[in-house]
Amino acid sequence: MTSLIAACALFFLIHSLISGTGLRGAIAGAIGEKAYRALFTVLSLVGIVWMAMSYNHVSEVGSRYLWNLGSAGHGIALLLVFLALIYVVVGVATKNPTAMQQEGLLAQEEPAQGIVRVTRHPFLVGVTLWALAHLLANGDLHSLIFFGTFLLVSVIGMANIDAKRQKRDPEGWARFAAKTSRTPFVAIIQGRNSLKIGEIGWGKIAAGVAVFALILYFHGWIFGVDVMRP
Repeated sequence: MTSLIAACALFFLIHSLISGTGLRGAIAGAIGEKAYRALFTVLSLVGIVWMAMSYNHVSEVGSRYLWNLGSAGHGIALLLVFLALIYVVVGVATKNPTAMQQEGLLAQEEPAQGIVRVTRHPFLVGVTLWALAHLLANGDLHSLIFFGTFLLVSVIGMANIDAKRQKRDPEGWARFAAKTSRTPFVAIIQGRNSLKIGEIGWGKIAAGVAVFALILYFHGWIFGVDVMRP
């Protein structure tokens, strides 16, 4: 458990206390932007692998259960993962001013298009839903630590990205933020934007569904847990 906590702490430190604060600029200024990004990528991969290995080790011996939602929790978790993968796949395939090296899109007349009309952070919303799903399905302590870390990093990451974009381009960000929201559909419900499914892309949505189907089918083989059964 100690190794899992340390690995999660490293991952949280990298993404929320360095990348999302002024420390990022200081480090990048000292070693160069390319070197910083390379170091960030390496440390992120190390953190994820360390987290996964530690989580699997603790899973073998088990940890204290905090809740058990049974079949209801399992069903809700599957629905959340389905939605999560739609957001992740469509988000990755859509140009977005909040994505890395796409800040220049804020200068466009209509920077919020496709899934960005629904949420300006589709990928991180997907990660958030994925983490929530696994917290519902796995009520043990080590799952809370593991998936809770991803949940915190994704939620804090949205706020950090917004702050960085606003600081870099206040005028462009003001226009963009006025038509978008972090929480899905809020801007649409408030009348600040409109839902355009065709603009999102049926092909992208179908790709998300396909990824969900593949993960559902191979989950037991890859991760050792058959999610087809409650």
